[in-house]
Amino acid sequence: MLKSALGVALSLLFVLGAAPAVNAADATDQQASAPSSGHAKHKRRHHAVVRQSTAASLDAHEKLVRKVVYVHGKRRVVYQRVALGPVIPAVPPVMTAGDIAGLNLTRDPLALKSSVALVLDQSSSKVLFEKNSNVALPIASITKLMTSVIVVEANQNMDELLEITDEDVDREKNSGSRLRVGSQLTRANMLHIALMSSENRAASALGRNYPGGLPAFVAAMNAKAKALGMLDTHYVDSNGLSSHNVASARDLAKLVVAAQKYPIICQYSTDPKYVVETGAGGHALQYANTNHLVASPGWEIGLQKTGYINEAGRCLVMQAMIEGRAIVMIFLDSKGKQSRLGDAGRIRKWLVGTTPQAVEQNLPAVPQS
Repeated sequence: MLKSALGVALSLLFVLGAAPAVNAADATDQQASAPSSGHAKHKRRHHAVVRQSTAASLDAHEKLVRKVVYVHGKRRVVYQRVALGPVIPAVPPVMTAGDIAGLNLTRDPLALKSSVALVLDQSSSKVLFEKNSNVALPIASITKLMTSVIVVEANQNMDELLEITDEDVDREKNSGSRLRVGSQLTRANMLHIALMSSENRAASALGRNYPGGLPAFVAAMNAKAKALGMLDTHYVDSNGLSSHNVASARDLAKLVVAAQKYPIICQYSTDPKYVVETGAGGHALQYANTNHLVASPGWEIGLQKTGYINEAGRCLVMQAMIEGRAIVMIFLDSKGKQSRLGDAGRIRKWLVGTTPQAVEQNLPAVPQS
């Protein structure tokens, strides 16, 4: 039947004259200028056969497109085969380490978007809220908070110029940076933008320029974690790009309390904006804080650090004054770009709406799935 239909189509093309230049597999039909009604019906039937036979021969990657063209002033309808674009397979959602461990199935009374959360009163160390707080997970750029502690405690010259080299270029996640190779900043400025804007190359340069280089710096990070009692913590770099930088929320609360003792870390981590000079021949760069809550008049934040890589999800650690109380908040593996900040808001609202005695005596139940 297919051969018969194609034969009819070819005969029709011979009768109607030359068709517009199309692929050999394309079929055309022509509308007569003044045919008799019977003749027009006959041609329409033939055209329908042409369309049906051509459509039947299409494969899964083609479609039939109808076009109107004019040849020598006469209107013609052309049916062409058109190849479809490549089929792009749907990209499955990236699973975090928390998802793989099933932590995203845990529900809590405040409907937090973070798989892990811990809230405590800094002065008393009283835990006010927790959710999967003992599970060690990738912490991404929260790593830079320990980096800052090691830099400050090393008592190195903060005015010394450090240079960004090829060793600071991220070849693990291929993340970008506004600091070009060859840029020169003081150690203080490197620390400032590493804390405030999570600048990875700056954090890498800080580790490289430690006595003994990056291996000695990482060893100092792990030694400090052990000294602070952070038993679930391990570091492998100074910027947090590796998913092998891990810690539990309880460990990170200890780190926040330790880091909060240094005014320079508090100031640098909470500055809303900052401008740095990148050295001779360079230019000024303005950086913004990765946590917009620091500029909110409704918040009194003493220290903060954000973090994100695929394996870790969205992370946030923060120390803030709420109702006259110093509160430490830890959120790991949060779902959604602004969800970690939203969780901080939910905790703040809960604390403001509940008396301290009620919070400490009636901890919200955290059912485990």
